[in-house]
Order: sequence, then structure tokens, then C-alpha cells
Amino acid sequence: MDNVPDPIIQQPTDAIVRITSTAICGSDLHLYKVLSPLMRAGDIIGHEPMGVVEEVGRDVEHIKPGDRVVVPFNISCGHCYFCDQDLYYQCETTRDTGKLAEASSLLGRGKGASLFGYTHVYGAVPGGQAEYLRVPQAHFGPIKVPEGPPDERFLYLSDVLPTAWQAVAYADTPQGGTLGVWGLGPIGQMCARIAMQQGVGRVIGVDTVPERLSLAARYGVETLDFNAVDRVGDVVLEMTGGRGVDAGIDAVGMEASGSAVASILQATKLQLDRATALRECMASIRRGGTLSISGVYAGPIQAFQLGDLFDMQIQVRMGQANVRRWVDDILPLLTDEDPLGVEDLKTHEMTLDDAPHAYEIFQKKQDGAIKCVLKP
Repeated sequence: MDNVPDPIIQQPTDAIVRITSTAICGSDLHLYKVLSPLMRAGDIIGHEPMGVVEEVGRDVEHIKPGDRVVVPFNISCGHCYFCDQDLYYQCETTRDTGKLAEASSLLGRGKGASLFGYTHVYGAVPGGQAEYLRVPQAHFGPIKVPEGPPDERFLYLSDVLPTAWQAVAYADTPQGGTLGVWGLGPIGQMCARIAMQQGVGRVIGVDTVPERLSLAARYGVETLDFNAVDRVGDVVLEMTGGRGVDAGIDAVGMEASGSAVASILQATKLQLDRATALRECMASIRRGGTLSISGVYAGPIQAFQLGDLFDMQIQVRMGQANVRRWVDDILPLLTDEDPLGVEDLKTHEMTLDDAPHAYEIFQKKQDGAIKCVLKP
């Protein structure tokens, strides 16, 4: 933690937001280790903030000082080619086109839209784990929310809820069908609740952390402890009459624990991401089913079973959430009676000064940490 100058308006489309709540995301843990070379001393991280508008630039009209807003993690202009197609994460206006961003892509295509507090290949924009945040493209991005309910009712509109909503939409599980969710962190928890709220008949959830498994079970998820069985895929097949789930969501990504061989490959850069959870998820989907990937991956994966996916006719859909695409669907649920139970997702609330401790227990999965919220 450090003291830094307060941000100021730099562009007519900027806003300054006084942060009232800011959450730590599982993706922030990637910055600890895997993506740390893309950070610089003094970078401010954090991309799940909300607060009160303090000041707006002259071109910002839909919000004003005093408004309560949630700030989406991706920064989008709302009017470029991709924004017009609701692909806000691909915004051409804010996408970093520098040499580092291009070099970080194995296909040479660079990265998507700029993100708050997330490395020098995503715009190097100061993030929201701070007292004040400069919000670029504030003429479009910030989401105005009503007064009354606590911050935790709306905070997860910044990332968790739209990411989970998109993962469920991409999974396209038939009504009454069976969905498998690998990883029961905040995204996986909300994937399960959203799916059941939308009519999925059965959700099977896989994780290793007792607190996560217990929380999911409270919402009707059939849970499996990854460490308690020899091969989760075989168990899932048994649970589904030998066919597999209609759709599977990988909500784990590159932080998944795996074999010693996988660890060595990752450490030596022969494989940048571990893929144990992804492979188990793929092995558990029925033929003709769908694989939805919301967990973050950053690099190549050795021996990816593309041929098996082809043979099984499995559709694959993936990507970072296009936050503003889903807000109109989600917000009415939050202003009603909270049918998704978003307020119980937070397990720890701390001051901003306690952020180092919050990161430690979240990374080490200690003290039942599932979602840590910082209060500046």
C-alpha cells in the first residue's frame, strides 16, 4: 500500500469516482506470479470497484456528481465497430496497440480492450483498489445504480455477475438439462445460481476447497471434491448415465492446480498455463454438448485434445465478459429481492490498508476466503 496523487480529469470523457467498495478478483492473483513481468513498480491494480461520482468531464452526460455507480472492468467506448456488436471487450478505441501488447499474443493480434489495473498489455490504466479512480470513457462505461441496498448488492456488476452470466449464456444448457461447473470460486458460484434461476435442471460443481463446496451445496449444487476421487470425469459420467453433462463451464483458468509434470512445464515456459481442470471438464461433456470457458488462460497448452473435441462435436465458446452487454438483464434482479443471493458472496470485509492480508488469505485459500471486499 502507498500514498499516491489523487487522479484528475484528463479527457472530456473522464470521470472521477470516490471508491466505496472494491473487490479482489481471482484474476488479480495472476498478477502475483504468472503475469507479474507485465506489471511495473507503482502500478495500481483492481478492476471490481464502485463508488460515488465526484467530477465528470464536459462530454459525460449520463452520470453526474453524487451518483452511485459501478465501474465495469473493461473500458469500452460504446460506439466503435465492436461495441456496436455488443463485443465491448474488443473495443477498438481503448485497445492497446503498442508493441508489448502485440508481442504478448502468439497470433500477433494483440489484446482486447483496456482493463482497469491489469498490466501493460491492457492499457496500463490505474485500477480501482484505491480511494479515487479516474474512469476513462465515462460517457458510456459506468453503471448508475439506485441508493438503498448495500454496495454488495451491486458491486459484482463490475465483473463477477456479467462474467458468470455470459458463461451460462455461452454454455446454452437445454431447459431442464445438466450443467457442470469446474471451479466454485465467485464466478463458479454465480454460474450455478444463474443457471438454476434460468431453468437448468441440474448443476454439478467441482472444486477442492471445503468452504466453496459447502456454499454451492446450499444453493442446490451437486458437489464433487476434485481431490476425493481418482478421476472426476469418470464420476460425472456415472452421474449422468454414461453420457456426460449437456454443457460444461471452466471457471478455473490458469490458476488450476495440476500434476507435477504440469507444474514443471509451466515453470519452464513449455506450457504457460496448467490445464487439469479444463481437460477434466472436456472429458465430462456429452457428445454434441458445449464447452464454455470463462477462466482466464494466457498462453499455449501442450497436447490440447482438439481431435477429441472435433470427434465429439463439442462446441467451444469463450472469452472475457462484454460487461455492458448483460447489465440490462442482470440489474432488475438486483433491485428486486436478490434471487441470486449476491449479498452472501462476500466472506471478508477489510480496509484498504489490510489489502496485503486479504491477498494472502485469498491466494492461499485460508480462513474460508471466497470473496474479499475492501472498503476505502
